[in-house]
Amino acid sequence: MYPISWTFRQTLTTSHTMVARVDAYYGGQLVMSGVPFSDGSVTVDRGSKTRRSISLTIPDPKHIPWSESALLAPYGQQLVAQRGIRYSNGTEEWVPLGTFRIDQTNGDVHLGPVTVTGTTMESAIIDDKFQVPTSTRGYGGCVDAIELLIRQTLPNAVIVNLTANSRNPACAVATWDAGADRWDAVVQIARAMNADIYVDAQNRFVITDLPDLVNGAVAWEVSDGEGGTLVSSSRSLPRTGVYNAVVASGENTSSGAAPVSAVARDENPSSPTRWGGPFGKVTKFISSALWATVGACQSAADYALFDATAPSVQVAIDTLPNPALEGNDIIRLTHPGRKERHIVQSLSIPLTADGDFSLTLRGGKEEAE
Repeated sequence: MYPISWTFRQTLTTSHTMVARVDAYYGGQLVMSGVPFSDGSVTVDRGSKTRRSISLTIPDPKHIPWSESALLAPYGQQLVAQRGIRYSNGTEEWVPLGTFRIDQTNGDVHLGPVTVTGTTMESAIIDDKFQVPTSTRGYGGCVDAIELLIRQTLPNAVIVNLTANSRNPACAVATWDAGADRWDAVVQIARAMNADIYVDAQNRFVITDLPDLVNGAVAWEVSDGEGGTLVSSSRSLPRTGVYNAVVASGENTSSGAAPVSAVARDENPSSPTRWGGPFGKVTKFISSALWATVGACQSAADYALFDATAPSVQVAIDTLPNPALEGNDIIRLTHPGRKERHIVQSLSIPLTADGDFSLTLRGGKEEAE
C-alpha cells in the first residue's frame, strides 16, 4: 500500500472531502494541468498483464484529437492520475494512482463526451516484441536480466527490487524467439525467483515477493458495524483454482540439457486438500525454461503449492474508498465473530465523489478473535 499519514487513514473512515486530479504529459513534459473530467476511475487488477488502467470521461468534444500531436492522442501521450483528501484546514494530501499511456480516445465530435482509456507502462514492454532471438546469457542474476529486457525498451525506466533482502538469484540461460512477448519473458524471469513484477502507482517497475497470506503484514482493515467501513459483502467458495499437487517442469533448449521436473503434493494429514483425501487428486502444471535443474523445479513446485492449496474464497465488498491500496495487499476483513485475511485481487478507484469503490479479494485465512 502506498504510504499515507495516520490522519489520512483516520479521515478515510469518516465523512470527508475528496479531491482528484488528472494531468496530461507528452515526452515527459506537462502539457495540461488538470484535465477537466466529469467521471472516471482507475482499475487495479493483479490478474491483468497491465496492473493498472484508467477510464476517463471528458464532457467537452473539443478534446477529441484531430492530429497525432493532440493532447489526448494515443501516440505516446500520458495521463497522470491522483486522488486525495482536503482537510478542514484547507491542506491536501495526495495519493498517486498511476501514469497511463493513452490507448484510445473516442466520442461524438459535436456533442461529446470524450472517453479516454489508458494502461500502465507494461503495455510498452508488451508492444516491443523481440525482433531477433534474445538470450539471458551473460547476465548472472535474475534482476539483472529483468533490468536488461525492460531497459532495452524504456532506457529510463525506474526498476526497484523490493524482495526480502533484495535478492538477485542466479538466472539460468534462456532464449526467446523473434516475435515473442518481451513482457512474458520478464514475468517468467520474475517467476523463476519466486517473485512478482508490475508497474505501481508511482510508475515504477516493482519486483516483489509473492504475498504471504499467513505471515504478511495487514495493510488495511475493513469491518462492519459502528465505526467500520464495510458497506456490503458477498462471498463465493468454488473448487476452481484449488490444487493439491504441483508439477514444475523445465526444458532449456539453450543449455542443451535434458528436461527436468519435480512434484510437490499436499501430504499434511490434517489438511482438507490432502492428496488422496476427500478432496481428491487435483494437479497443477507449471513450466519455465529458466528452471534448468531438478532443484530449481522442486523449489518452484514447493513455492507454488502454498498458493495452490489456499482456499479459493472470492469476496466482493463495497467499502469506503482507500486509494492507497495495491493489488497483493493483505486486508483483514471483520464480520461479527469472525476475522479473515484476504489478498486484494482487484479494485476500482473512482475519480469522483459519487463513484463506486469496490474490492475483489481472494484467499481467506481465518484469524483467532
